[in-house]
Amino acid sequence: MSSPSSVPADAAPRRRLSRADRVQQLLDQAWRLVREEGTEALTLGRLAEQAGVTKPVVYDHFGSRAGLLAALYRQFDQRQAAVMEAAWAASGPTLQDKAEVIAQSYVACVQTQGREIPGVMAALAGTPELARLKRAYETVFIEQCRRLLVPFAPSGALSAAGLWGMLGAAEGLAYATVNGDVTAEQAQQELAAAIVAMVARS
Repeated sequence: MSSPSSVPADAAPRRRLSRADRVQQLLDQAWRLVREEGTEALTLGRLAEQAGVTKPVVYDHFGSRAGLLAALYRQFDQRQAAVMEAAWAASGPTLQDKAEVIAQSYVACVQTQGREIPGVMAALAGTPELARLKRAYETVFIEQCRRLLVPFAPSGALSAAGLWGMLGAAEGLAYATVNGDVTAEQAQQELAAAIVAMVARS
């Protein structure tokens, strides 16, 4: 017979996650839910159930479903920026080299999230507040590309129209790879060619 003071091994307290670790755990579960069940299934209650926490914990971290979607988009955008900066630093010196870095990084990041990110972006676009967030991050990407490419521009400047056109091409080609309409290699080659042409026209 065990003594009253003994504690079963499975009763030992679990390590409490830090706030940052908890947010990451919830985001990982949210991406999985979107991937397996679609964006419509992503509610704070469903996320709490899947993550094994109470609803107040999820509300404390994200506030609302809109806040959760915004966090997912923010994580995707930050990953995209980091991948491109790292690849840029390791790339060759020519405009073609740099265009290929942008093309490969953009397509690879969208492929990493598979079919999840288009659903998140569609949900973002449906809410004015979140549409502004999406626009803000698009602007950050445009400015990042401007900074990286302007040294190659004959005129020393890049047009806003050209940069936004580049973003439109990047989105269209990247999602075409997710849908299986073109291969990743085809999308990257086409996008790199569009970037080189855009810079050369400036």
